[in-house]
Amino acid sequence: MTTSEKPDSEVADAQHLRALVGEVHLLAERKVLDRLDHFCRDFIALSPFLVLASSDSEGRADASPRGDGPGFVQVLDEKTLLIPDRRGNNRVDSFGNVLSSPGVGLVFFVPGINETLRVNGRARLTCDEALLEPTTVQEKTPKLGLLVEVDEAYFHCGKALIRSKLWAQDAQVERGSFPTLGRIVAEQTKAVDAAEADANLEEAYRTRLY
Repeated sequence: MTTSEKPDSEVADAQHLRALVGEVHLLAERKVLDRLDHFCRDFIALSPFLVLASSDSEGRADASPRGDGPGFVQVLDEKTLLIPDRRGNNRVDSFGNVLSSPGVGLVFFVPGINETLRVNGRARLTCDEALLEPTTVQEKTPKLGLLVEVDEAYFHCGKALIRSKLWAQDAQVERGSFPTLGRIVAEQTKAVDAAEADANLEEAYRTRLY
């Protein structure tokens, strides 16, 4: 088989995909909104965590976790969200992607609720102080924010979270059963001592969240 040939087991087109999974349920089609209704807005107000998906101009994808106190994402109106940028590692992968390819996908989570909210749209960066000032925490106003213009919004059923037992207390992993991030970074980069890296990380968690 040459590199241009595809194995028989590979799903190569939409027709084959649809034949395997079946037709879309009518409710699954109709539940997709082009704006944020009151259910969406109320869910976002409860949400302390989301995953932001983006891609660059060549289609290379990235998914980034974003979190803060419940409702940290501002609903400016039924078509617009503002995600404040909190302190991180300065890689700005998502922001770099948005500059070249504005399409993004968001998944909002609320602890204890198995359903999630998905929002797809187009994003742009802002450094507007008037917009960002209301997102100030511990007297730290973000320098940047992500404005998302909503194209689609819909609730996703809880099957994935139920299967994963994500919120179940008895499913929580003992922290000591997995290496610390400091040890991982030390071994992967060979550029820092594990104990030093762990100490720096603990200090960052304690004093540099904002």
